[in-house]
Amino acid sequence: MKSKASTSEKILDVAQSLIVAGGYNGFSYADISAAIGIRKASIHHHFPTKAELVAVLVDRYRRQAEAGLKSLREQFSSPSEQLQSYSEFWQTCIRDASQSFCVCAMLAGEMQMLPEEVASRVRAHFDNLANWLTSVLQAGVEQDVFRLNKRPADEAQMLMASVHGAMLSARAFGDPALFGTIISAQIAKLLAPERSRTAGAR
Repeated sequence: MKSKASTSEKILDVAQSLIVAGGYNGFSYADISAAIGIRKASIHHHFPTKAELVAVLVDRYRRQAEAGLKSLREQFSSPSEQLQSYSEFWQTCIRDASQSFCVCAMLAGEMQMLPEEVASRVRAHFDNLANWLTSVLQAGVEQDVFRLNKRPADEAQMLMASVHGAMLSARAFGDPALFGTIISAQIAKLLAPERSRTAGAR
């Protein structure tokens, strides 16, 4: 039983890397088979269809992401530190190539072509991330850490779009540092004037 679970995780890991590299339609079971040295029939045993495989993968990714966001809230009391740590997490992933792109962002680019069981899970991931960002920004306003030009929910959507756009720019230019440059500037714009001056003096 333990071996079966281990094989499933290997399949999911390889599928995730393949999706990050080329999207939902950019890989097949033959690619997974070649990567981990098992027969396609064995992959079908664990995941009968590609849609089921990617749905399970997105569920796993969502659980990991939700745990990570919860951990940031527990580790850092300051909303600005929570956002900064969120940015630094992705900066590290992109720099060391451990996760150069959000798998759900990659799948979102193919949303109209995705099976609904996958698309609905991708939407749920973005809903959760947007809700987390909104809550962080709202807390920042209440603590006079952030000064927002729009409603927290709107600013959260803009920030989320900036994060995924920065991933794309870093990939397009082959420059991991570009992600941090873009997102640091976006976070700085949210800071209340006195907080912004303090951050700039560091």
